Amino acid sequence: MTSIKIPTPLRAYTGEQAQVSVTGETVGAALNDLVTQHPELRQHLFNGSDLRNFVNIFLDDEDIRFLDGLKTEITAEDNLRIIPSIAGGNF
Repeated sequence: MTSIKIPTPLRAYTGEQAQVSVTGETVGAALNDLVTQHPELRQHLFNGSDLRNFVNIFLDDEDIRFLDGLKTEITAEDNLRIIPSIAGGNF
C-alpha cells in the first residue's frame, strides 16, 4: 500500500498521524483516498480539483509537477510526501 507522509502542520487533520496508507494507481487517486479518509484535509490541499499552488507533492525525491502531475502513476511500494511551501519574511 502506498504511504503519504504528512507534514506537522497538517497532522491535526489526520488524527496526528505522520504517515497515512492510501490506495490508488496515480498520485491523484492516492490523494483522493487520503481526503476521503480525512475530509478536513481537502480544503488545505485542493482548490476545486486542482492542488493548491503552495502544496508540493513528491514521489520519492521527484516533484510530481516535473512528472505527470496528479496523473503520475504509482505502485504500492511508492512513498509520497506533502511539502507545503513556506513564504514570507524580510530580506
